[in-house]
Amino acid sequence: MRNTILSFLMLTMILVSSIIYLKLKPTETLPAMDSQVAKTKWTPAESSMPLPQPLMMASVTESTSSPNKVEASPALITVPMIDFTSVAEQTTPCVVHIKTTSRNSNNSISDMWNGGGSNGGASSGSGVIISQDGYIVTNYHVIEGANEIEVILNNRRNYTARVIGTDPSTDLAVIRINKTGLKHISFGNSDQLRVGEWVIAVGNPFNLASTVTTGIVSAKARNINILDDNLAIESFVQTDAVVNPGNSGGALVNLNGQLIGVNTAIATPTGYYAGYAFAVPVNIVQKVVADILEFGEVKRGFLGVSIRGIDGKLATKYDLDDVEGVLVADVNINSAAAVAGIEQGDIILEVEGVKVNSAPELQERISLHRPGAKVSLLIKRDSKNMNKEVMLKGSY
Repeated sequence: MRNTILSFLMLTMILVSSIIYLKLKPTETLPAMDSQVAKTKWTPAESSMPLPQPLMMASVTESTSSPNKVEASPALITVPMIDFTSVAEQTTPCVVHIKTTSRNSNNSISDMWNGGGSNGGASSGSGVIISQDGYIVTNYHVIEGANEIEVILNNRRNYTARVIGTDPSTDLAVIRINKTGLKHISFGNSDQLRVGEWVIAVGNPFNLASTVTTGIVSAKARNINILDDNLAIESFVQTDAVVNPGNSGGALVNLNGQLIGVNTAIATPTGYYAGYAFAVPVNIVQKVVADILEFGEVKRGFLGVSIRGIDGKLATKYDLDDVEGVLVADVNINSAAAVAGIEQGDIILEVEGVKVNSAPELQERISLHRPGAKVSLLIKRDSKNMNKEVMLKGSY
């Protein structure tokens, strides 16, 4: 009898222990997820902004209590951060501090938009070295009316500069100092810029030499109606990199250290940075510089039309299926457009295969060509697309 009772108790304890073991047994972890995630390397796509902080991924476990339930626990992945130091080291020697003195300190751009700084008859701005033999590009309003132009290099050496040529239509100027062996900047391609791309502004705000700020491209082809010139071409790169008085004429560069714009102005109600800055795109800069160095002035071709950007109202008025292109509002007599057969009411869709969806974009594309150049346009007329080849003229 006693043996029977002891055997029963032992069996009962074994059963209870088995049940407890099954209840407490750990869930099995799916093996692939954590190991694969840990090996993941995150690299930015071309011209895109890398992730700014570590990314939290989930490792997945299977629950035995509920077969359909998936439990997640965080797993930390290290994301590469952007290193701006190499770009700063590469570009700051290529940006100079410009100080001018003049009898006339009235400067509409500087007064209204404060891209450059002025104090009585003296003003301060920036410039970008574009050749080893002393050529520098800057804003026209930085050196406008100057009697003397002093250039201070990044190594604090001082030189007197002379004006080689100016272009008020784009607010650009080329000056030169008597110095060779200079480190100079390389040109990028502003057509390849993407909204959201990282950019770096280098300049001399408030006489603070070699100041570097960062931001992104906020927009492209901005017209802010700032240039006081009948033939003004405004197709600015907009950025949120901090720009203040004294940055005018300085460099806007990409993460490869290439020049993609010349900082020109800021939109501000106070005279200081309020969130948005504007730069002349480098493709326009290159064309202006090339013309000034070759001809002493800018040779610019013209279509000879009045244009308007397409909006919803115009699309309805002209029975357009899509809100795209630029409307030809008027065609000047004997102009390049008139000779090519372009008519009032035509919609210009592309220039040399590049889409244009605003008046500034069209102006920018045409401004890159000299008089006599043949330019291919894709236009829409009566809902039909057609190609027109236009030989640009030197006047409207």
